[in-house]
Amino acid sequence: MKYVLAIVALLAVAIGVAGIVYGEADDSPGLQLLGVLLVLGAVVFGVRAVRRGR
Repeated sequence: MKYVLAIVALLAVAIGVAGIVYGEADDSPGLQLLGVLLVLGAVVFGVRAVRRGR
């Protein structure tokens, strides 16, 4: 189960980074903000999952 959560977190980070890059190319500050929030949320979720697993 821990590996599934890690894969989901990595996928969310990848989608967030893609949103940041696409938002930069499209000059869309809203998409960049959503990408940053998605990346930060995935990192926080991943850290909490690892801490609770120990």
